[in-house]
Formats: sequence, structure tokens, C-alpha cells
Amino acid sequence: MTQQPFPLSRRRVVLAGVGAAAALLGPSPGGGAALAAGRPGARARERAADALQPYASYWFPDSLPSGTPGDGITWRSLAQWTPESDRDLPFNTATVPLAQRFTPVPANTTARSGQARISALAAFDHTAGNPSQGSGTADYYAPTHWAYLDELVFWGGSSGEGLILAPNAPVVDAAHRNGVPVLGTVFLPPVAFGGDLRWTRDLVRKDPSGAFPLAAKLVRVATAYGFDGWFVNAETDGGDAELAADMQAFLRALRAAGTGHGLRINWYDAMNVTGQVGWQGALNERNQPFFQDDSGPVADSMFVDFRWTAERLAASGRLADQLGRSRYELWAGVDVESAGWDTATDWDAIIPTGRDHVVSYGFYRPEWTLNHLPEGRTPSQFHAADDRFWSGEHLDPTRPGGTGSGWRAPATAVADRSTVSALPFATTFNTGHGLRWYEDGAATSAAPWNHLGLQDRLPPRRWVIRTEGQRPDVSLDFADAWRGGSSLLVRGALDAPVTVELFPTRLPAGAATVVDIAHRTDAESGPVTIEVAVALQEPSEPGAPAPYAYLPAGTIEPGSGWRTASVRLGSLGTGTLHSLGIRLTGRDGAAVAWRLGALAVRESSGKPGSPSGLTVTDSAIANGTMSLRLQWQRAAGPVRHYELHRQLPDGTRQFLGGTCGTAFYVPGLGRRQNEPAVRLEVRAVDELYQVSEKPATAQHPW
Repeated sequence: MTQQPFPLSRRRVVLAGVGAAAALLGPSPGGGAALAAGRPGARARERAADALQPYASYWFPDSLPSGTPGDGITWRSLAQWTPESDRDLPFNTATVPLAQRFTPVPANTTARSGQARISALAAFDHTAGNPSQGSGTADYYAPTHWAYLDELVFWGGSSGEGLILAPNAPVVDAAHRNGVPVLGTVFLPPVAFGGDLRWTRDLVRKDPSGAFPLAAKLVRVATAYGFDGWFVNAETDGGDAELAADMQAFLRALRAAGTGHGLRINWYDAMNVTGQVGWQGALNERNQPFFQDDSGPVADSMFVDFRWTAERLAASGRLADQLGRSRYELWAGVDVESAGWDTATDWDAIIPTGRDHVVSYGFYRPEWTLNHLPEGRTPSQFHAADDRFWSGEHLDPTRPGGTGSGWRAPATAVADRSTVSALPFATTFNTGHGLRWYEDGAATSAAPWNHLGLQDRLPPRRWVIRTEGQRPDVSLDFADAWRGGSSLLVRGALDAPVTVELFPTRLPAGAATVVDIAHRTDAESGPVTIEVAVALQEPSEPGAPAPYAYLPAGTIEPGSGWRTASVRLGSLGTGTLHSLGIRLTGRDGAAVAWRLGALAVRESSGKPGSPSGLTVTDSAIANGTMSLRLQWQRAAGPVRHYELHRQLPDGTRQFLGGTCGTAFYVPGLGRRQNEPAVRLEVRAVDELYQVSEKPATAQHPW
């Protein structure tokens, strides 16, 4: 099999990204500042609005390139970084803890637990262009198939921007909510793409005591920002055995410093023990010391270069066994950047059918599911492609197909996992981006948006549908929502009852347990009778249906708008809720278009505490609009996230955004009806989407 090495794939992104920086970021800070200063009474701190926009942090190890950075790029030295000097740290800090996961009975007979896993290297933007708190577009890579992932690498780094990239908070918060660790990237590029061996030497430089200061600094970054470790990719050629020994010792120091914080290292198969870059496509004696030496583990896992063959992977697995390491800590690279599910791959070399998996596998650039779509693409189109990539061509994990030479979707081989194991649990089927923002079924902002930190836990098995009749279409849809930006839409002729399996769970169930739903039909739908499907036992075997009991939740007629219903589980006795779904029955085979906007399982409910101390920490005016940096004090008690609104002069509220942290950037506010000041509110939202009674408020004058 012929695969392109990292640099060739990487180069396309870097060159395109740097060239687009000016268009993405707008005018330079100098021009905007002059415009603001020319206004009568302009405040001294007003400057170009884009100067306030926080981005995910990126650095060179120490020394900087010669010349001048491009528009929108700031060259920084990691050696000089401290949390105290980082003005963007409040915007880049993830706050959602890494959730514990369990593995339910697999959805099919070919997926296996305890064997191959998946790492994914995904670029969300070019290195300098990752907003810290989302942005005003729905055209954004919003991964949702977390159930199959074991880790996500926030991929980036370039010689023109910075080599070390920390993930932004929205990605980390979304991944953590689903139990997936996120790694930042240390990318030392090939000389052909601007790499310089001095940056490798900067990274592994020792201080007079023999310690590695940048290993300690990388640990400090990860712990301050709240992510889970580093993907280290040393591809700058020209080194020697001494440099390789320093790199190996650096990795050991990085791992030793990070282990107590739960951090991990993924090493890419590039530099070998000679100090040269020689991709092995295997774990062997030339790169083993970067994975494990005589003293024990050096890296937690290794991404095996695309040059692997079936024989090399088999030998790699045997060597891992001999070292006392799991062979599934080796990721065999699968480059899907260019061809996605049409990528030619020797799947039997990694995940053979009928026998144990050989190693794990790593997807390079699965955001192909977004990027291959034509201009004008919609969120619905992206999620349809993403579902096919992860679930298989049938869009049903119970029959994912792909046991031959074609695409072998993750659902074929990897058992999905879940974090739905504690009450309360709720979802509004929000994917973390949308064309509008909805609250209680009404749009409170008509602007497109993305912020993955607001993403809900979503059904992992898309889509398991059980019926004796015609199978309807099930999708995440953006035309209407109860809350957030999307809802679950079931569309088709229901000539027999249809059960849509939604969540494998491990929730306590008893007399006080309640399932709440918010739902509606579209205007063209026939009436629908709804039952909540609950199973207090596991399926009998992989691929078998859950033993559901069905509890009535009423019938909804066309045109009746959003409705809510509550169903008590007390009649089922006490136990553990293992699976949760919905059964729909149409009338006389009529076509239906039914939306599920929210689903919750609870024993009680109440409102969260209120945040306090909302403060405008910086402001700017450019082109007649105002941009603000905001911070506030955390609310007491459990909080899922915070939501910000603007109080308009006519008394209505406009949604501005949300975040899991306590800092937010609001761009481009226009003045309304000559108002003297912008009036702002922030409220806490809990796991049941209950909103604090009182907001924290602030005003900022025009």
C-alpha cells in the first residue's frame, strides 16, 4: 500500500491556511485602532475589534523565525510563556472533566471491546486560526461520533505560524463530556516545509541541572488549559544519535512530569535512534526506545507511519507483546484526508474479521467528511456524511457492512462506549453548531454559530431502527429545534411501529424516576403516537435488540407545536436502565415528520445558582460595531454551561453565545435605537437545561 507521509498532506493545509489568514481575520490592528481613535470621545482602550478575538494558543519552542509573521499571526516562544502573562487563558481553559465510560453490549456481532481502538488527528482550522470560543458560522467540523474514539489529536503546527498548538476549550469540553482525551500537537516539520533543526534542539535543551524546562512547560500548559497531553511529531531531518538520545530523554521527562496529572504522550513514527527521520511503518528496534526502553514506557502510544504493511504490523504487535505493552497502544495510520471512505486500506492487516485485531488504527484528517462537500454545504449534509463514515453505508450500526475490501467503518470493528451513567441525564440533540439558536422552541438568534462546548451527548448508534415495516429516515436536523441548534427528525411512512434506539445507559431507575420529552410534528406530518422505550436488562447478545418495555407518552397531532410529556418509570420496579429509546406509531400508514427536541431522565429538578460579577474586561469599536471581552464569577452548585444574552431596547432578549467557562468574547454588536449602552446578561444552565432565576448583568456605554 502506498501512503503519503505527513508532510505532503500537511503542506496543503498550511499553505492554504496561511494564505487565507488576512481574509479570515480582517484588517490589521493598526488600521482599526486608528479608526477608533478618530471618533470623538473614543476611549483609550478601544482598538481594532479583531485584536480582542482570542484564539487557541500556539508557540515555537523558543527561538523565533527570521522575518515578519503574516497577517493575523503572532510569533510566541513557549519558553517565555507563563499562565500569569497569558491574557487569553480564561478563554482557552476547558472546564468539563474527563467523563468515565462503559462499554455496552455491542450493536453487532463484529464489533469488539478490549481490542482495536481509534485515535484521530483532526485539524479544525489552520494553526493561528482556531477561535477560542466558537465563531459565527455553522460551516464547522463538529465531530459527534465520540463513542468510537479513544483520543483526539488537535492537529496543527506550521513553520510560518507556530510548531506547538494547544487545543481550544470547546473541542476539549465536548470530547471530555463523552470520555475522550484531547492532545495538543508538537510538530517539528521537515526542512522542505520550513523545518529548522534548531527548533528540535530548542525543545530538548537541558538546563544546568540536567532537567528539560520545555517538558515542564508543556505539562504546565496542559494542566492550565485542561487538556490531556501531547502528540509529538519530530520530522525535521539532519539530527544525529546524540539528538535522538536527548529526544528520548525529553519524552521520558515529559511523561514523568505529566503522569501525576493524567497526561499522555502519543509519539509519531518519524525520528529514529540515529537522529535521522526514517519512517519505519512499524514498531521496531529503530524506534522502540521512543515507545519503551529498558526502564519502562517512554510514550503511552505510537502512531505508526502510513508505510506499514500487514507483515510490519504483525511484527509490531508481537514486539509490543514481548515488551509487556498492549499491541493496541499502536495506531496504524490511515490517511483519509483526500478520499474519505474511498481510501484504499488493507483492513485485514489491522482489524481482520474472524480473528483478533492486530493493532489499533489512527485516522489522519477525518474532517474530510466536511471538507469534501461542495461550497454551500449545510450542517445536515455534513452530518449525513459523517454518519456514513463512522456507522457505515447502511447508516445502521447493527448492519454496518464493510467486511470486504471496501470501507470498513468504525462501527464494524470497534465497540461503542457511553458516559450516560448518572442522573440527571438530558440532551437536546444539539450538535454544537447551527443555523439559528433556539430556546423553548423559539429562535432567540437568527445568526449561524458554532461552539462545540455546547454540544450535547448524542445517540452513539446512528441509527438503530427496529420495525417490521418500512424503515424511516432518522437524522439530526437544523430546520427547527427545541433548544440549541438542532433536533432529531424521524421522517417517512410508518406502516408499522418503529423503535428508534437512542442511548445505551447505566442509570438508576425506580419509583421516582421520570423521563421527559419535548417533541412536535412538522406541518406535513400525520399524527404520531409516542411511547418511551426503556430496557432494564442488557440485550441477550451482540446485535440483539434490547428487551424494551413501552410506556405511553401520548399522541401528537399535526400543527400543534412543541409539546412536553413526562413518563414515570415506577411501574417497572427498581433496577438499572440499560437502554433508552422511542417507539412511534403512525395512523393508517401516513407519512410522518416528527421531531424530538429534548430527552431527560431525572428524579428531581430545580434551578441552578446564579453567576455574579459580570464585567467587561476589554472593548473595541470598529466599523460601527462593538466587540467585548467578558468575565464573571462561577455560580454555586453544578453548572453545565453559561449562556449570554443581550437585553434589547424593546425588552426582548437576543442570544449572544454560551461557554462552559467564565469568560467570553462577543464580536460585532450593533447599536439599537440609539441606546446609551449595551445591556448584557449571563445565566447558568444545569444538566437538565434549567436556567438560573437571576442573571448577572452589566452595561457598557457606546
